[in-house]
Amino acid sequence: MSKKTYYITTPIYYPSGKLHIGHSYTTVAADAMARYKRLQGYDVMFLTGTDEHGQKIQRVAAENGVTPQEYVDKIVDGIKSLWSLMKITHDKFIRTTDDEHVKAVQKIFKALYDKGDIYKSEYEGWYCTPCESFWTETQLQDGKCPDCGRPVEKTREESYFFRLSKYQDRLIKHLEENPDFIQPTSRRNEMINNFLKPGLEDLCVSRTSFNWGVPVTFDEKHVVYVWIDALSNYITALGYLSEDDSKFKKFWPADVHLVGKEIVRFHTIIWPAMLMALDLPLPKQVFGHGWLVLEGGKMSKSKGNVVDPVVLVEKYGVDAIRYFLLREVPFGADGVFSNEALINRINSDLANDLGNLVSRTGAMIQKYFNGVIPNERQPGDFDEDLKNLLSQTKAKTEELLDKLQFSSALAEIWKAVSRTNKYIDETMPWALAKDEANKPRLAQVLYNLAESIRIISILIQPFMPETPAKIWAQLSVPESQTSWESAGTWGVYKPSEPVKPGEIIFPRIDIKKELESLAAITETKKEEAPKNKAKEEEGTPSLIDIKDFAKLDLRAVKVLACEKVEKSDKLLKFRLQCGEEERQVVSGIAQYYSPEELVGKTLILIANLKPAKIRGIESQGMLLSAEDKETGKLSLLTVDGDIAPGAKVC
Repeated sequence: MSKKTYYITTPIYYPSGKLHIGHSYTTVAADAMARYKRLQGYDVMFLTGTDEHGQKIQRVAAENGVTPQEYVDKIVDGIKSLWSLMKITHDKFIRTTDDEHVKAVQKIFKALYDKGDIYKSEYEGWYCTPCESFWTETQLQDGKCPDCGRPVEKTREESYFFRLSKYQDRLIKHLEENPDFIQPTSRRNEMINNFLKPGLEDLCVSRTSFNWGVPVTFDEKHVVYVWIDALSNYITALGYLSEDDSKFKKFWPADVHLVGKEIVRFHTIIWPAMLMALDLPLPKQVFGHGWLVLEGGKMSKSKGNVVDPVVLVEKYGVDAIRYFLLREVPFGADGVFSNEALINRINSDLANDLGNLVSRTGAMIQKYFNGVIPNERQPGDFDEDLKNLLSQTKAKTEELLDKLQFSSALAEIWKAVSRTNKYIDETMPWALAKDEANKPRLAQVLYNLAESIRIISILIQPFMPETPAKIWAQLSVPESQTSWESAGTWGVYKPSEPVKPGEIIFPRIDIKKELESLAAITETKKEEAPKNKAKEEEGTPSLIDIKDFAKLDLRAVKVLACEKVEKSDKLLKFRLQCGEEERQVVSGIAQYYSPEELVGKTLILIANLKPAKIRGIESQGMLLSAEDKETGKLSLLTVDGDIAPGAKVC
């Protein structure tokens, strides 16, 4: 008998720059679901990848002096590295520049044209390049893109159109007959009330004003609209319209598309209409989750507040970060990321609850029985309550995971963790150990603790890929006792050898020191952000008048001393002479200068910049530098001639 199949996708990411922790949210959730289904015995297809075409990519590549393909190649390598670091177990990583995808998209476009669902006309309207979205006059908000709030461009060009309006009634009917098709319900209501019922207009599906895209085979001055190109990946990745479409026949329709709330419209209106036009079944569900935002607003590279997942994983481990992402916020709602929330969650749930439970249990088995729990055991009070709760945890966890309720599923598992910790306090093994007559009861208590931990360790596998193996090694749990199915049965634990307690799995973090360390990293990024801003923003910088320039207090300063900042490859600490006073400044210039060659030079300082702590060191201003566009090398701006320290630059 063939296995049951499960097909889950994340949106394919637009390679516009470095991913932040918010981007990781969707992919970690999809990975947890894929791992869970594999543990249940499903044949899983987990798809992710990159959406690499469009006007925005072409413009940014030109600004950086490279071809669009060179630009996306570099960024895609970084995305793949991040997914590897986050232990993402995708079965396929698709790129919309892949030859197989391009050919399939061309066939899809031609099939829709031959059917009469695509026709040539002229488009005139508003276009948001960053979002790659078309908007009507009435959809704009204050004349700007309703999704991102940025300016839109008036566009007029010959285009092909998809008869989206033709499928309006069928889409409404499908949503009415399949209430779970869009989840959460709030997203479903939004699509019906804001887009479908007001009426759909035919969609512009080709462009002629740029050429970085999939060429239309029968009219090559046109390229396929990037969203038609991108959405098609869910079936082209399975071999649709290729010589080998066996995976398409096996896995389609998808069980769930996980997407951010800002792109639900594309996935629940345009994509289903395309599938209807192709006479293909629709995906079973589209789940539009919320955003993970920073305190104070949405994550933004230009604000200098991007939370780098690489830094966080290196500091706290991949399991801690994955646990936080999936536990902190109910999936579907918006959530807030803060350094303090992360550390508190690690300390309370992982260090105090789970880590301490494993550590105490292993240590007691080692101390009282030399690592081997005797077979002579005596049941007692509190045992049945513990057994009943742990025996039911698997079924409750599965019920919640099947609804994509990751946070609630983890909360259910942590009820088991808390109950097991409480069991220690109730039975007091240390008191039982004082009397030899109590050894059978002590053996039963420690066995119950170890069995509870075995069950918990199995259930956390979808969320935390590294921790279970560490627990099994410390409690000597054989692989044969770690199947998903065994988590629903009490009494399976039979250690293969003596228990051997090891390192604490989740050490407790000094929150005060750690917050200072993270704040220093954030300040460093804020200092670097202005240097990178020009690369990230499109268009010409806005002009300022002389009054704005006059707000900057630029001063010539002499370098009295310079040294490297401890444990940093990028930072130098300067002692500067600025008139009658001395200033201390930290600058990320260490890759390009040795401290010795800077002593005695006269540099330019922004003297009225608010002081900031970088790696715990107060920086009183910022030194000006210039960046070579091709090499990325930074050069400090120096003053020519014998200028007194403190002289105003004007």
